[in-house]
Amino acid sequence: MLPAEPAPTRSLARFVALAGAVAVLLTVALVGGMDVYQLGESTRHLRRTISEYALGPQRWVFDTAVLLLVSGSVAVLAVLVRHGVAKWNSVGSVAFAAWSVGLTLVVIFPKNNWAIGPSMSGSIHRFGSLLAFVALPVAAVLLARPWRRDPVWGAHARWTFRFGVLSALAFTPILYAIGVNAVVGTSWWRVIPLGYVERLLVLTEVVAVLVAAVWAVAVAHRPATPDPPATPDPPATPDPPATPDQPATPDRPVGAQEYRPSSTSL
Repeated sequence: MLPAEPAPTRSLARFVALAGAVAVLLTVALVGGMDVYQLGESTRHLRRTISEYALGPQRWVFDTAVLLLVSGSVAVLAVLVRHGVAKWNSVGSVAFAAWSVGLTLVVIFPKNNWAIGPSMSGSIHRFGSLLAFVALPVAAVLLARPWRRDPVWGAHARWTFRFGVLSALAFTPILYAIGVNAVVGTSWWRVIPLGYVERLLVLTEVVAVLVAAVWAVAVAHRPATPDPPATPDPPATPDPPATPDQPATPDRPVGAQEYRPSSTSL
């Protein structure tokens, strides 16, 4: 078992875990708020990708929402690694970090503005989106898998694992569209209603991060239990002492009768 952590360290971990969960919730509120606001005019925008907001006056809202998701994800991973739920160099942790890197690229490099044409920024944006969408399911599944039968963290791990699998399933329509493009030649973003599919995918992945954040909060609120004191060995039982008139020798064990020749012996 790990030694008990100092109280200031536990308090900092609790704050970081709660801040990560709040950041993820704010992401949902901001992106959802933009969609609800646009629904007052038309539902046409739902057929476009979420990152389309970065090409208009709502870019600051979109960028803020994604950066909040990045910071929340980093906070969650830091708490899980700090408390031994994950190792920093494990595949699950690396995939979680790749999810954050991909989202950061999405913010720094806006998508293509097709009124102008393709651009290097749009290509990097597409790579960042693909990296994030693929990395998060891998991270959720691999981080949760070793803990699914744990008596303490099993429930949190199973929920994280389930949403990791759901995120992978939500990505399959995009894979199907890419396959159709390779076989038939139809543009992959025309094969499926991309905006709806992307929103479903983003929702499942953000909820997966939120479930992991709840796990991190629970981990941070549970102090490590110190090792129990070692049980002292029972005292050794001493050998019975030799009698004064019969000292122990290598040739004669303790308590053996000494042979004395009698006067009648020949």
